[in-house]
Amino acid sequence: MAGRTKEAGPRQPLTRERALQEAVALADADGMGSLTMRRLAARLGIEAMSLYYHVANKDDVLDGMIDLVFSEIGLPRGDTDWKTAMRQRADAVRASLSRHPWAISLMESRRTPGPATLRHHDAVIGCLRQAGFSIEMTAHAYSAIDSYLYGFAHLEANLPFETAEESRDMADAMVGQMPAGEYPHLVELATNHVLQPGYDHGNEFRFGLDLILDGLERSLPGAAVPLRSTVPGSAPAG
Repeated sequence: MAGRTKEAGPRQPLTRERALQEAVALADADGMGSLTMRRLAARLGIEAMSLYYHVANKDDVLDGMIDLVFSEIGLPRGDTDWKTAMRQRADAVRASLSRHPWAISLMESRRTPGPATLRHHDAVIGCLRQAGFSIEMTAHAYSAIDSYLYGFAHLEANLPFETAEESRDMADAMVGQMPAGEYPHLVELATNHVLQPGYDHGNEFRFGLDLILDGLERSLPGAAVPLRSTVPGSAPAG
């Protein structure tokens, strides 16, 4: 019939899961500074007070958001060696943090972690323990890997370029602006490494990760060159 408008479908019911997914989407789009309970409620098409039937407060929202991010990260597989599992896990965490850069500073900050967060940590610890690391070295390994992982993700999120081509263009422009002979080591690195065909800053991630994993491997029983613990008061790791 002419002039008749199409009826809207039924409204999607509000659940805690949907509220958290929308909170993640809001932070992804506009940054963590944009996340307020009022803005989240508006995004959901409800009054702010209705939101509190599903989440206790903003801290509860943050806990849930971080748990959703952890739920995206596959757990270490048990059918491969520990170094491969740690590389796969690191790649998955890095990819997730690239999608959700606001989460970098929050991933280990929550005092009431959710089930996905706890499963993730438990699986990583289990993978390292099954590989033969002592409890002490498991703690050292987890700390070293994640400090590097989150640090690199933070660096990537703040770089003034997004692609390998952009990084080369920026390096070329910077070198061109430097007074001759003033910064010889920067010029050497840029000219002989960054500006070479095929350079991609992202490749530095795997190089650094492998350095850490190779070093940790030396602490395992039977290693050809045992790693000596440098933590004050701790026994040799071998």
